[in-house]
Amino acid sequence: MQKNVLPLEQIDSYRWKLPMEYKPGMRVDGIIYTEGKLLEALLNDQALEQVANVATLPGIVKASLAMPDIHWGYGFPIGGVAATRVEDGVVSPGGVGFDINCGVRLLRTSLTFEEVKPKLRELIDQLFLSVPTGVGSSGKIKLSKEEMRKVMTEGASWAVKHGYGWKEDLDHLEESGFLSSANPDMVSNEAARRGQDQLGTLGSGNHFLEVQVVDEIYHEKAAQAMGLYPGQITILIHTGSRGLGHQVATDYIATMGKALQKYGLNIPDRQLACTPVESPEGQNYLGGMASAANFAFANRQCITHWTRETFEHIFGLGAKKIGIEVIYDVCHNIAKIEEHQVNGKKMKLCVHRKGAVRAFPAGHPELPTDYKNIGQPIPVPGDMGRFSYVLVGSEKAMEETFGTTCHGAGRQKSRTQAKREIKYQDLIEELASKGIVLKARSRETVTEEAPLAYKNIVDVVEVAHGSGISPKVARMKPIGIIKG
Repeated sequence: MQKNVLPLEQIDSYRWKLPMEYKPGMRVDGIIYTEGKLLEALLNDQALEQVANVATLPGIVKASLAMPDIHWGYGFPIGGVAATRVEDGVVSPGGVGFDINCGVRLLRTSLTFEEVKPKLRELIDQLFLSVPTGVGSSGKIKLSKEEMRKVMTEGASWAVKHGYGWKEDLDHLEESGFLSSANPDMVSNEAARRGQDQLGTLGSGNHFLEVQVVDEIYHEKAAQAMGLYPGQITILIHTGSRGLGHQVATDYIATMGKALQKYGLNIPDRQLACTPVESPEGQNYLGGMASAANFAFANRQCITHWTRETFEHIFGLGAKKIGIEVIYDVCHNIAKIEEHQVNGKKMKLCVHRKGAVRAFPAGHPELPTDYKNIGQPIPVPGDMGRFSYVLVGSEKAMEETFGTTCHGAGRQKSRTQAKREIKYQDLIEELASKGIVLKARSRETVTEEAPLAYKNIVDVVEVAHGSGISPKVARMKPIGIIKG
């Protein structure tokens, strides 16, 4: 494949600039967090063109940002970050994506690897039975239209009120597990219908539940605050708003595409369909998006509950005794109204984080008390054959990236390419040789999500750590995985 010829300028060891002169209409530079092999791979990807396209959005400030896991996406690159002024900027559903509040939740336990190892296969089999997985999977909870509205309004607290978890869980969720701007009236009947029987389901694709063991600690103070130590068992849950979020995105991309002319907006790619943040369409989208985000928070909360029940069943102890507690839960695909400093001036901005994660520093008022001195925990999944990490937010992130960092490893092969190049049996044998137990609904999902389909998470995290936007706290390796 011929490499893209781009006028990239190196700023420092981990940042590259795509100058605004590169493409007519760019209002700001593109800033890409990358280095070495990751940069080499990017030059064969159209994601950098998308960085340039995002830089043309009305009201964008500072830069069109790309995290080290950047790859091609719909409109925005995945790993793309853009902040637009609320007063005269736009909001774009392509800057959030179809899986609204796809996110991860990290749980800790008081169990060690030695305690879990003899029962690992039994544990993974039971988790697979307890947590519905797969395309279009239906959950154990069937919501009436009225209850569906409550889930979209209340988020994770709805689940806790109905017995799916503990009140203290909410203290360790981004936004306490709900966005107050949710407006279920802005969610179509079709979108709500698609979500009604999917609460508490994992779905398919890159979504998973993973049992892990902590194998490295890099930041003792932060690890201690999070209750992490070597040899400890942790659990990572990765899923989002399912069919509901997909339909909300589909609906508003169509609405905003029709409204472009109404607001005199010229964009280089129709996938960047947008309207002013304060327009009726913009406000309606933000209300619908927040409703889907709340569903996703509740979804991960219900899965947490069934995970606890499964551990109780396998180990014959209560979840409190096993110490299954939430470390933190973060959003990946979201647009939020936040205040940030831009050129020394405080601004109200609409921050789009697509395949990117909030990374607020120590002392930030939105952090729970036990993390005030270390910064926001950031669980970063890798792939099912390699590591995951916990990072922590920093002042550098607030200064440079609107308090944002990477969200995962980032794809380097399309799903079609992965299925063509990777044999299912070879992959199963490779995982088994590493002591990893896998249970999946579909062979296709397994090959699509093979480790070789992803960038090496070690390289991605090294950029986030080395650049200072999110220092490393701990590393975990997978020992058991369930997928759709």
